Amino acid sequence: MRKLLLIFLMVSFLVWGTFSWAEQESIKIGALFALSGPAAFIGTPTKLVAEMAVSEINKAGGINGQPIKLVMADTEGDPTKAVMAVKRLIEVEKVVALIGPTRTGTGMAIKPIVEKARIPIVMTVGGDPVIMEGGRFGTARYIFKAPQRSSTAVKKIYLYLQKEGLKRVAILTASDGFGQDGRRWLKKLAPQYGLTIVAEESFNPSDTDMSGQLRRLMTQKPQVIICWTIGPAGSIVAKDVKRLGIKVPLFQCHGLPGPKYIELAGLAAEGNLMPSTKLMAWNQLPEADPQKPVIAHFVHLYKDVYHLDRKFPINTHSGYAWDAINLLVIAMKKAGPHPQRIRDELEKINGYVGISGIYRLSPKDHCGLGVDSMIIVKVENGKWKLVAP
Repeated sequence: MRKLLLIFLMVSFLVWGTFSWAEQESIKIGALFALSGPAAFIGTPTKLVAEMAVSEINKAGGINGQPIKLVMADTEGDPTKAVMAVKRLIEVEKVVALIGPTRTGTGMAIKPIVEKARIPIVMTVGGDPVIMEGGRFGTARYIFKAPQRSSTAVKKIYLYLQKEGLKRVAILTASDGFGQDGRRWLKKLAPQYGLTIVAEESFNPSDTDMSGQLRRLMTQKPQVIICWTIGPAGSIVAKDVKRLGIKVPLFQCHGLPGPKYIELAGLAAEGNLMPSTKLMAWNQLPEADPQKPVIAHFVHLYKDVYHLDRKFPINTHSGYAWDAINLLVIAMKKAGPHPQRIRDELEKINGYVGISGIYRLSPKDHCGLGVDSMIIVKVENGKWKLVAP
């Protein structure tokens, strides 16, 4: 009888211990992504990368012995639904930190809620407004972001144009929040690089023909066209440029490098240039680049271990959630599951070598990536070629 009791107690202890590791002691991180709707092509693979990151971190012992539990929410790419989702994660799920969302518009919608709740978030959106402060931007004490700022991508393009001696620029931007953020920086930074915006046009991201705007741009004889959008609209612009026989270089923004752009644009993608994370041409990086082995390991996990590339080939967005999770983990290992302390420790991160760059955060910079984190890539024979470090 005593032997049976001992066995029962041992089994109970093992079961309880497993339950404790998996549930009772887990640290909840909320994740908001567009898992349905027009931005799902970005949001869904970003979710899978976040899960991959958490799996690897938990295998290595979690955060000081505690596992991470990722609590997902679908924003559908809609600001109203994003607000509802983030409230649930904060008020019901009691998460200690957040990552996401997918789009700049949804990021701006949840920004005041996260600030009021004082829950740190590392966003995976491209636009700058989420970490900007003052006036209509509000505060951003608890807001950080993993992707490069739009202003950083603009600077990378302008440095390239400056080097190539191209001075007359025409811009074509989407009318959504991301497109207008790019437009603002393209116009504001041009004089600093000796460039002139000779013409500008805009389009709705759902438009299927931008030839009228392109014809008007070309009347001003630009030396280069810069388009600022994400999604299928970018490939439509590329096709219209080719169809109209426009010979000046076409630059796209940092949100488009990836297989989908080449697939949608087809032969019209040839010769297109754009700023990108190093992920898109990592095997062309010099061996001395500290990011190269880090990216190589990420690519190995993505392709060979988790097989995510079978459905979602790697693109420039692929590393954002990985970096967002790992930035939080670095902070949590020092701060524990305490939102205010996590926020404070995030601001101290200096030198984390990530997929999207080497992060040097500070109280004044909640992104921490400079122009050295980006490369200029060109579509050549249907592949991405590194043309400027």
